[in-house]
Amino acid sequence: MGVTLDSALNPHKPEGFGEVVAPDPDYFKALQAEVNDKGFLVTSAEELFQWARTGSLWWMTFGLACCAVEMIHVNMPRYDLERFGAAPRASPRQSDVMIVAGTLCNKMAPALRRVYDQMSEPKYVISMGSCANGGGYYHYSYSVVRGCDRIVPVDIYVPGCPPTAEALLYGIMQLQRKIRRIGTLER
Repeated sequence: MGVTLDSALNPHKPEGFGEVVAPDPDYFKALQAEVNDKGFLVTSAEELFQWARTGSLWWMTFGLACCAVEMIHVNMPRYDLERFGAAPRASPRQSDVMIVAGTLCNKMAPALRRVYDQMSEPKYVISMGSCANGGGYYHYSYSVVRGCDRIVPVDIYVPGCPPTAEALLYGIMQLQRKIRRIGTLER
């Protein structure tokens, strides 16, 4: 009785699951050789800005319903979103990312747009939960906006009702990948 961690004793656990994988040593050797040879690394300013931007995403909470609990939960010690460089901010002027979490009503839509317009460029939006993505359970209600993408442009959609903290964390990591891939000048 109890929990077993040995994969031989647990047939449902795939082989190698949960093992720590060492980083690729060849990449770090090549990087170290370049630094030793030249004394510095050569990159473009755009790549430097992208790297800095992905490591310092300041997100603003726009919690509208029950998804906001999971959004707050992702910043607590168990998931610790700040280890990925994302930190909550209360002001839209200090924020890079807006996380819309929950049911967006018609009366709240102008406020959402106003807050989005107050954010400085580049700005990103994560739509969290089925209500923010497309109206969710209240899709046919007269007072519900059928997706926050009708009001603001959305970069990442996080599905679920409510989505777990892991799903939001994965969505933020996807946004970081998108910023690295696309950059800021093409947006």
